[in-house]
Amino acid sequence: MTGPLYERLAPALDPPGGAAPAHPLSAGPAARCGVPDVTDRSVWDAVPEPIRAEVLSLAGAELARPAPSLTASAWARALRDGDRDAYEGRARALRERVTLLVLAAVLTGEVADADAPGGCPHLDAAVDGLVAFAEASTWCWAPHDRHTSSRGEVVPDPEQPFLDLGAAEAAALFAWADRVLGPHLDRRAPGVRRRLRREVDHRVLTPFEQVRDWHWIGADGSANNWNPWVHSAVVASALLLCDDDTRRARLVRLAVRDLDHYLVALPDDGGIDEGIAYWFAGACRVLETLDLLADTGGAQLDARDLPLLPQVLRYPQRMHFGADFYVNVGDAPARLGGGRPWQVVFRWGERLGQAETAAHAVAAARQAGGVADVGGLGRSLAALADARWCRAVTTEDTVTAGAALSPEAAERAEDGAPWLAHASWLPRLQLLVARETAGTSSGLAMAVKAGHNGEHHNHLDVGSYWVAVDGRPLVVDVGRPVYTAQTFGPRRYEAWPFQSAWHNVPEPGGGQAPGTEHGAREVTVRLDDAVTALRAELSGAYPPGLVARWEREVRLVRAAGGEPAEVVVEDRWEGPSRELTVRHVLSGEVELGEGWALVSARSGPALRMEWDQRIAVAAIEPRELDDAQVRLSWGDRLTRLTLTVPAPADSGRISVRWRRSDGR
Repeated sequence: MTGPLYERLAPALDPPGGAAPAHPLSAGPAARCGVPDVTDRSVWDAVPEPIRAEVLSLAGAELARPAPSLTASAWARALRDGDRDAYEGRARALRERVTLLVLAAVLTGEVADADAPGGCPHLDAAVDGLVAFAEASTWCWAPHDRHTSSRGEVVPDPEQPFLDLGAAEAAALFAWADRVLGPHLDRRAPGVRRRLRREVDHRVLTPFEQVRDWHWIGADGSANNWNPWVHSAVVASALLLCDDDTRRARLVRLAVRDLDHYLVALPDDGGIDEGIAYWFAGACRVLETLDLLADTGGAQLDARDLPLLPQVLRYPQRMHFGADFYVNVGDAPARLGGGRPWQVVFRWGERLGQAETAAHAVAAARQAGGVADVGGLGRSLAALADARWCRAVTTEDTVTAGAALSPEAAERAEDGAPWLAHASWLPRLQLLVARETAGTSSGLAMAVKAGHNGEHHNHLDVGSYWVAVDGRPLVVDVGRPVYTAQTFGPRRYEAWPFQSAWHNVPEPGGGQAPGTEHGAREVTVRLDDAVTALRAELSGAYPPGLVARWEREVRLVRAAGGEPAEVVVEDRWEGPSRELTVRHVLSGEVELGEGWALVSARSGPALRMEWDQRIAVAAIEPRELDDAQVRLSWGDRLTRLTLTVPAPADSGRISVRWRRSDGR
């Protein structure tokens, strides 16, 4: 079985009749990869001074502290007590260190002969970091290494590598470091490039060729972000490090066939059930891989016109609330922060004529602090080498930045935030996002999801919703905590941020149940100018027999006739047998009154919540946050407000209204 990508590229990748003409990836594809090597000073010396200064400052700080060490005891923590971050945090820090040092070595152009005593601190330290990875027993993250766990051991075997995300990250780092620093590595550290090739071959390319049933390929229809994450590294490694034309072509052919499993699994509305952060880990890597294939293979390997891609590209802008806040389904954080390759979104937005997409990319990169921190060496190099992108992000005024976009994007950017749509409905994901006024984050915005509890990176959150004011969510999704060895196993839902009790959903005598079979039914949407709403029947999300029927409607009613805009949540039930509660997770200071609550962001907007106190009584429960990942989005505290119907009738109704407030 083949999919859309392979079918598009098959004439070049797999000639009929076994013919073997000159392959489009033969004759040194690395030179055509779109990133010049360090000797092309016309590109690297043209990087704008603010970006150059930022990179060199960050690299200088790295040189002033010791490099992270990759130890056996830290790796074993995941198997001993479930602590993944003890090792993965160090590996990530070492990758980031090497990335910064490589960028600095490229920007300075420093180099010296192998026998010279000094003079190139960034280059030498980058080599040290690369060799540290080369000398590590494994690149695999411990919870993934089935070889080690099957032996009942806690020390990996270098002769039995396991290809996972950690191995993919290290291979991509090696490939792009070799590409951009190659001539200087040959002069300063002869032999290191041969070492890089040997390690990538042993740990990534050979296992990829020889093992054809990797779970992350997703041939059974379950492909997730692992698929493009690993395959993007395989393609980069094959094109930049493999010197055998025949083998290179075979590796790319296999990768393209496997990538199709992910493309086939993507819904045609472009939705990503894993969440906004995983768009960059998955779908974005598809775009980058398509760019790399087109750059190195020319028109024969250019598949950037696949019909699905425009919708996929719009996903980040559709999830945007305002500033760095996004609708965070799945395991995504609410605050996206830095480390995202917005340059890819910008480039593709221009290519596909989506001016609002390109404008969003520029705004998001500025919000995150620029272009130097984009989460990976290949991505960083592509961003720094793109003069249009650098100019767009570093230009202060809108008009000049718009000119760097394109005339159409400039005109639309002057209107504010043209990517913020009146409403976005993703029917396959069953996710609705709407705002009071298109083109601006000012005012109310809501998001509501239906879906099911078997989604990738699932939380027990069928029927949950968000409310933001002026782009700042105050009725929120917690997001994921720091991953542990238990996160992706049978004990996943022991972690409180994954439980329905900590989502904005009803609990009719108990919480929601995991599994694809537990989901919403009878989902409908209303997309009028005056009202945007989603209605769903939620009883199927709960264990059988808990409630006969639970109908929820979440609607944004826009201002009209002197009445302000509001978000209304109406719940109707039939047949609960126990106490009934409706949960609300709130970010900000919470003041509770009789039939009302006020949620206020620090030095920011506020929401007033109202309900019929004759039907339900309210209680608030502050939760101090000690998880580093959750704190990145919400600071030191969240508050759960629970409405309880103490003696529910066989059928009933409860509604909640949210309005912007400047006080009580």
